[in-house]
Amino acid sequence: MTRTVHRIYLWIYTLAVIIALIGLGIYGYSYYRLPIEERFFHPDYANLKPSGFLGHGLGIIGSLLVTIGVFSYMIRKRMKAFSRVGLLKYWLEFHIFLCALGPVFILYHTSFKFGGIVSLSFWSLVAVVLSGVAGRFIYLQIPHSIEGRMLSLREVQEMKDDLVITFMDKYNIDLSELESGSSIQINAKLKELNLSSSELKNVKNLIKSQQKLIKRIERLEFMQNIFKYWHVAHLPFALIMLIVMIIHVVVVLVMGYKWIF
Repeated sequence: MTRTVHRIYLWIYTLAVIIALIGLGIYGYSYYRLPIEERFFHPDYANLKPSGFLGHGLGIIGSLLVTIGVFSYMIRKRMKAFSRVGLLKYWLEFHIFLCALGPVFILYHTSFKFGGIVSLSFWSLVAVVLSGVAGRFIYLQIPHSIEGRMLSLREVQEMKDDLVITFMDKYNIDLSELESGSSIQINAKLKELNLSSSELKNVKNLIKSQQKLIKRIERLEFMQNIFKYWHVAHLPFALIMLIVMIIHVVVVLVMGYKWIF
């Protein structure tokens, strides 16, 4: 997948979540804004209530999206048999997409009415989403291979050393002289080399890569430790959410709410 196609997918994922959030809000605004005791008299009550056609359907679809998002990523990440089925980073992004879109549907399924054991699942879901956003930010701060595997400090240092060798072999530049310099000093140094415009652009890109690697090396261990502790918050809430969701679904089926099936 090229970088352009990858970005298109990310935009599609983002737009899908935003459209679902805003679209359902506009469609049911006149219903959701009413106090709970007055909703019974709304024309769309039978459709939008949690057990209604649309309300119930949103709960089913949202729960399926979250379940698929969680378990598909876990299977791809932990089972060797699926290790070659797509890059892990793409599975992570698909996991984030489903686990962002699913909660939107679940939110409207509840019609913003929380109570009993279901409230435990919903607020656990909120905690999972928020911690997932934080985890995504932390994840992006840690260097990864093209497959999405987190790189060790040694591997990142080797990448930095390879850049130093490239500069020396191709441009006869000692990169260590440019590491701590300001942009003005770097540009002055590069002008002395009489490089062509294409070579100058390439060198500047390599220097930016070098500077990014230096910053990532400095914070790599710190970020990796935070990422480990992040799982302590994310995974328990996800487990609580799934357990309560399963209980809720079983109770609903026992009570005879079967939607269109």
